[in-house]
Amino acid sequence: MNPSRVDFLVDLAYGTLIFVAIGIILVAETSVGVAFGLGALVAYVIHIGWKMGRFDPDWMTREMAQRVEKTVHDEVEQTVSETVSKEVDRVEESVSEEVEKTVEETVSKEVDDVAEQVGETVSEEVTEKVEETVSEEVEKSVSEEVEKSVSEE
Repeated sequence: MNPSRVDFLVDLAYGTLIFVAIGIILVAETSVGVAFGLGALVAYVIHIGWKMGRFDPDWMTREMAQRVEKTVHDEVEQTVSETVSKEVDRVEESVSEEVEKTVEETVSKEVDDVAEQVGETVSEEVTEKVEETVSEEVEKSVSEEVEKSVSEE
């Protein structure tokens, strides 16, 4: 037979005995009913003591330890998850701002440097080309003038 059913039937029998004791108090003599009821209660207490001794006496301690462990684990996991999420968001925002600032400064500096180099290079090349062109034109003009002068004479 299933132990749970046996326990249920025994508990039901003790409950019935207590109701019989109440009935005896009402129908017969009060002292007989009280004595019967006290006997049933004492027997029930002995039965409960025997039942609890038969089972593992540390079951409640283990059960509570497991529940506390699970609750603590869940709470710690939730707290850590929330804290990590907040910190990641804060760090992400800080890093984003820092990267944006650094990139802006670096790009600005690089653009200024490149613009300066391009300006210098263009200036040098323009000066060089202008000098060459002017020199060639002057030389050509002078040469033509000298040829004209020589041919006229």
